Amino acid sequence: MKSSKESRPQAEPPSIVLQPSRPETVQWELQQIQLGIARRAYELFEARNLEHGHDWEDWFRAESELVRPVSIAISESPNSLSVRVNVLGFEADEIQTAIEPTRITIVGRKKLITPTEGKTVSASDFYPDQLGRTIDASAEIDPEGAVVELQSGVLKFELPKAVKPEVGVIQAA
Repeated sequence: MKSSKESRPQAEPPSIVLQPSRPETVQWELQQIQLGIARRAYELFEARNLEHGHDWEDWFRAESELVRPVSIAISESPNSLSVRVNVLGFEADEIQTAIEPTRITIVGRKKLITPTEGKTVSASDFYPDQLGRTIDASAEIDPEGAVVELQSGVLKFELPKAVKPEVGVIQAA
């Protein structure tokens, strides 16, 4: 006996195309996150009565408290790089990206939800509300031809490799 509900394939939600920001802007935002981590790591050092020898432990703990971890998958073809970054929980307007010939930088900050009169707001998770990541490219890429999309919590980068002129080839006029 067949169920009255037929199993239909779910349509994928539409992707949102993101425009990369200027690298200087995104680097500045990433620097602010790193300064926050450094401040927190120093607070942890102070809480340990300035006991030396735990600098990495303090840094990693501070980082885990302030920055959400992201998983990254990179695939390469002869002409392009494809990068997938899990940014689940972040909306398109909460993410900035920058693409340079040798790296990708991603910064995200959750917008704060302020309670309105008569309503209560509760936290939906305990993850940190920001992310910051730099990904080194395995080959030189062409930032002008890059396509960046956000779909179902995954940031997708399609990055054409830069075309390098052949060295030593002389063409006759």
